[in-house]
Amino acid sequence: MTTLIIEDEKPAARLLQRKLEKLDIAVETMLHSVEESIYWFANNEHPDLIFLDIQLSDGLSFEIFEKINIQSAIIFTTAYDEYALKAFKLNSIDYLLKPIDEDDLEVAVAKFKTRLPKSSAETSNLQLDFEQIRQMLSNPFEKNYKKRFTVKIGQHLKVITTDEIECFFSENKGTYIHTFDNRNYLIDSTLEILEQEIDKKDFFRVSRKFIVPLTAIKEIQVYTNSRLKVILPTYKEDEVIVSREKVQDFKNWLG
Repeated sequence: MTTLIIEDEKPAARLLQRKLEKLDIAVETMLHSVEESIYWFANNEHPDLIFLDIQLSDGLSFEIFEKINIQSAIIFTTAYDEYALKAFKLNSIDYLLKPIDEDDLEVAVAKFKTRLPKSSAETSNLQLDFEQIRQMLSNPFEKNYKKRFTVKIGQHLKVITTDEIECFFSENKGTYIHTFDNRNYLIDSTLEILEQEIDKKDFFRVSRKFIVPLTAIKEIQVYTNSRLKVILPTYKEDEVIVSREKVQDFKNWLG
């Protein structure tokens, strides 16, 4: 059985790969964007099964089907319930909510194996309804991203909007907002949770420690070991370095 992962975040793809290996399923290829996937499908034999992230860095993965007639069964992966529910109505094998539970993954794979076609004539039974996808694309659905954060200052509450934020950063097991007026505010969250709450078109997680908005990037410098250094207007407490494995995705995000 040939298996492919299309996942926005490379660390998440590698984690899913390791979980599949425990089920004796080898993953031959991992892709991370709509553009990359379209090129790959146009030049390679389609796998038996695809684990497909719905929200990719350059758009919804459904856009792939506008260009390519996918000859594979699909298990959708998503962090968003509304996406999952819509995807589940399509002729997919299953969907998995992130973070992916190993037991749920095992059940989804078992479900696929019971429906594995015995011949090429049966393959169409596993295909997505392309017309349904086209209708979804003509009436797109959007996630309501978080636009403001409430922080506690003594006995008072302060509301900070996303256009005031210069970066999010973690330090000493705490997560902070740094604003353009050079102030830090502790928030009750983690960078992992924030990644799911903010719009990825506007914010990018450059490393384990930092998430930066496009509007705050003052300068980008070449750094050691094929990394990049981001210069922000007021944040000077630490160097904001784009980790090496994220450099290409960061460049793609910048456009």
